[in-house]
Amino acid sequence: MPATRTRATRFARVIVITIVIGVGLWQAWPMLESAALLMDMTGAARAVRPWVPVREDAVTTEDLEVPTRFGGIPTRLYRPRDARVATLAIFPGVHGGGVDEPRLSALSHRIAAAGAIVLSAPLPDLRAYRLTTRATDMIEDVTIWLSGRRDLAPTGRVGLVGVSFAGGLALVAAGRPTMADRLTGVFALGPHADLPRAIRYLCLAEGAPRTLRPPHDYGVVLMLRASVGLVVPVDQRAALDRAILTFLDASSAETTDRTLSANLFADAIEAERALPEPSRTLMHAVNQRDVATLGRLLAPYAEQIGGAPALSPVRSPATTAPVFLLHGVDDNVIPASESIELQRYLQNAGNRRVETLLTPLLTHADARANVPVRDIWRLVRFWTRLWDALER
Repeated sequence: MPATRTRATRFARVIVITIVIGVGLWQAWPMLESAALLMDMTGAARAVRPWVPVREDAVTTEDLEVPTRFGGIPTRLYRPRDARVATLAIFPGVHGGGVDEPRLSALSHRIAAAGAIVLSAPLPDLRAYRLTTRATDMIEDVTIWLSGRRDLAPTGRVGLVGVSFAGGLALVAAGRPTMADRLTGVFALGPHADLPRAIRYLCLAEGAPRTLRPPHDYGVVLMLRASVGLVVPVDQRAALDRAILTFLDASSAETTDRTLSANLFADAIEAERALPEPSRTLMHAVNQRDVATLGRLLAPYAEQIGGAPALSPVRSPATTAPVFLLHGVDDNVIPASESIELQRYLQNAGNRRVETLLTPLLTHADARANVPVRDIWRLVRFWTRLWDALER
């Protein structure tokens, strides 16, 4: 074979190999981006992250008051240097922290650094440890406002991200007629499908869903606060409510400020001593994290506490937007079976794209280390599909 033909053949092979490698990298790139984002959000694989060739954008922040039918609410806008992916509204769960809460701030910043415009919107009622229909209305109002800002959402469509109970409320809001053409999709992390059923689980009620772990006391104390008006005389309600609020503030601070948390737990015990009966017995159960005692009392009120249709996705019109449900397999605040029920309800209602992943990588809304590689891979693939769906 002449030398020129040999060189041409070799050159052709190099071109073919280069194209094959390029196509492979192009197809793998979204998963690489997802893996990098998950590393950034969870802090996992810190030694590996510098070798992953996915950059983080510079991010600027701006505090905004977003109007709703109940008045303005404080939010924080995270804007990347190169907004190339999506516009997202993030609604955290029932927690006392606002836009400065460290985990919410870190999550919002890292998602923005991956190329998304992010509006972080803690809801006032959820910050006050209350699940209300007003909170669902506020999710609707914030989404309408954000989708109407063409400088932030050029296509007039945004993605909703709801964490814990806010995930269920976001799905309720997403099914309303005003939202029909405004959503790229909904991502719910550890959501509920039916609030009374979730309450019965927290109360250890007969026939409620079971998980590998007993329910967390935080959830049942939330439900006690919602039912104070049902379980103690009128003249005791305010004092018991203040004591419960102190305990919940202490629980919220456990992961961010241990000293503050310990002081607040001590204050909750002191408040218990000053209460008359039956409030003192109830607050003693709270301080002792006695889920069984509280559950026996509250289970009969599950429907009264949470039965409003605007609090449960399966009691409200279903959204037709793509829905992604991510749930810890042994979540002990909202059981993983709630996401399974959500998927069944949405699909039966005609939603053509509902994806669910139950993973050991999560507890309730926090990441867990030391899990099998196959579960990490499943999460990367799930996140890649989610990220693709939320692109504007």
